[in-house]
Amino acid sequence: MPRVLLVEDDPSVREGVELGLRRRGHEVLATATGETGLEALHAFRPDLLLLDLMLPAMDGVQVCLRVRETSQLPIIMLTALGDGLDIVVGLDAGADDYIVKPARTAVIEARIRAVLRRMERPAADARPTVEHHGELDIDRAGHTVLKAGEPVALAPSELKLLLYLSATPHQVFSRQRLLEAVWEHTFHSDVRLVDACVRRLRIKIEDPAHSPRYIQTLRGFGYRFGPL
Repeated sequence: MPRVLLVEDDPSVREGVELGLRRRGHEVLATATGETGLEALHAFRPDLLLLDLMLPAMDGVQVCLRVRETSQLPIIMLTALGDGLDIVVGLDAGADDYIVKPARTAVIEARIRAVLRRMERPAADARPTVEHHGELDIDRAGHTVLKAGEPVALAPSELKLLLYLSATPHQVFSRQRLLEAVWEHTFHSDVRLVDACVRRLRIKIEDPAHSPRYIQTLRGFGYRFGPL
């Protein structure tokens, strides 16, 4: 079972989430501050980080930015219902998904599994397929992306979104369709997940990011992939 690092300052939430995940077979390490969470990251070596957005001193956004400096570890943020603006900031910092508290263990477990599925590679006997799109080389079997010959470090949601869009160039996908395909949200959900992921992708693969060549927006419809 995936190892989960939980960073949550509210004792009741921390204990409830930790106990619920342990009962489902996860190995969980729980800490109360961003600083201790970062320290535990190296020693515990989790498969996923479950990170509270509003932490004392070093908040979840700062922790997320620090992690993203060196790692593409899957990150799910825990947020309060009224943290709308902060959610966008957290997603832009590199979070793969978010969950509004309070949340049932079953919901948290489902989101964890969905995020980790984005990291799964094809079967070992799958033929390597490298696609060339302008300066981008996308290796679907190897789950790697090169830009002008240099590796591009992508978080799980960023990689899966790019793979999904580039599989059918020039086809337009609505935000809701992308939520279902990439995040596995089968209900009407928050399209900010898609928009934030697109912004992060553009920073990494577009040159310049504000004049996208690969991921294009069609206002009122959604996004499509197609080198201009």
